[in-house]
Amino acid sequence: MPRQPLSLEDLGWSHFFHSQLTADESEQLKLMTLVPLRITDVHRIRLHARGKDRSHILVPIKSQNTANFAVGDWVLTDLITGHILRLLERKTVLQRLIPRSNQPQLIAANIDTLFIVSSCNADFKTGWIDQFLAMACEADVTPVVILTKTDKTDNPTPWIEQAKNLSPSLSVEALNVHDPDQIHRLEKWCQPGQNIAMIGSSGVGKSTILNALCELDTATGAIRESDAQGRHTTTARSLHQTKSGGWLVDTPGIRVLHLYEAEKGINRLFTDITELTEKCHFRDCTHNDEPGCALKAALSDRTLDRTRFKRWKKLLQDSHKLSDTPDETSPSWQEQRRITKAIKQDQKRLKRKPNRS
Repeated sequence: MPRQPLSLEDLGWSHFFHSQLTADESEQLKLMTLVPLRITDVHRIRLHARGKDRSHILVPIKSQNTANFAVGDWVLTDLITGHILRLLERKTVLQRLIPRSNQPQLIAANIDTLFIVSSCNADFKTGWIDQFLAMACEADVTPVVILTKTDKTDNPTPWIEQAKNLSPSLSVEALNVHDPDQIHRLEKWCQPGQNIAMIGSSGVGKSTILNALCELDTATGAIRESDAQGRHTTTARSLHQTKSGGWLVDTPGIRVLHLYEAEKGINRLFTDITELTEKCHFRDCTHNDEPGCALKAALSDRTLDRTRFKRWKKLLQDSHKLSDTPDETSPSWQEQRRITKAIKQDQKRLKRKPNRS
């Protein structure tokens, strides 16, 4: 945990959060009967939070659910009862879709920068990185791609070039995570008042980066060289102070990401293509065989890269496909399940019914 004492500003408190306080809450804050806390860990029935003086364990009251809180959130709590009075509006939020329920899962809140960690081996997949880039753009968070294991390849340049080609202004850092001088390059995003989330698959070096940036000693794991897959060493999202003064959210390894309401983020990631679609003759152009399609024209004269076009279209198609998934909690889904169950029961009864003919 961070060294004490800490001010609210040290924890990431800013005018954005202070401006949300009512006059009564501001007075209670002065009297110290109301305490702002920042969520550092979210568990099934409890939350861990950090205040300017110490750590707290919060048990939400019955009307609250821990799934509604994200690591990085700010909450107002009653000093006497310890109850969470309310959750402050988030500046940014990173979230993904749970296909089974068609509901979002919160990853981190009030984040400025997203470290997308991959490595110079089979773990590097442009489609996988694209999804995290779109998620960051949707949340208005700055993405940074970190390529690890440069010490395991003779020439990391091809990996670096592939990453830089994903987006014109994308920051890409390639490094050996065991070299302190190279890790030092990441500290410019970890200064006081800055908040970072780190995400990637297992075994790419996230825990090693966390240990170096936050002066921790968490467990690290090796990867299978055959498929570049690693073992989970981080089991839950958690917030840690960096030695430079910022705050970093570490997350468990993610191999599959389903985007949640990310069409705006996809369009931001592919601004050049989005602008071209506005020139299509038909407003509802599918960019397949319609006459007057600006994208098809750009592909024909090679002003639009075909690979980039395919990346954009795949992201949109996958996003729409998931958003159309039936919600298992909806009445229509439950009614269909009830009907199916009733039909099966009737069929069983008919089989058991004796033949009297």
